[in-house]
Amino acid sequence: QVQLVESGGGLVQAGGSLRLSCAASERTYSTYAMGWFRQAPGSEREFVARISRSGGNTLYADSVKGRFTISRDNAKSTVYLQMNSLKPEDTAVYYCAATRTSYSTIRYYTEKEKYEYWGQGTQVTVSS
Repeated sequence: QVQLVESGGGLVQAGGSLRLSCAASERTYSTYAMGWFRQAPGSEREFVARISRSGGNTLYADSVKGRFTISRDNAKSTVYLQMNSLKPEDTAVYYCAATRTSYSTIRYYTEKEKYEYWGQGTQVTVSS
């Protein structure tokens, strides 16, 4: 069972940048597709980005497309989320997630129920 630990959150002004990291405990990390989700107070947890096992395919929510970049380093068992041009509406707890299941329908990777493993989350606050 993989354990995930996020880091890199913090307070930043609008227009600034942050890079989140998610370190996985398992040696077979490369067999997991990875995702980032976020949850603002009073809101549902929502999809942000997803990356394939090899790192060759990515998927983004429309709200972050062009501003956020997901990447992974399988040698370090780590997935990253580079967040640029941050907006106050990006304020949320950010979670990384992992799934070993292969879905033929890419849209499934946007659904939080499709991920088996979750980190504890890291707070991102963007001030205006």
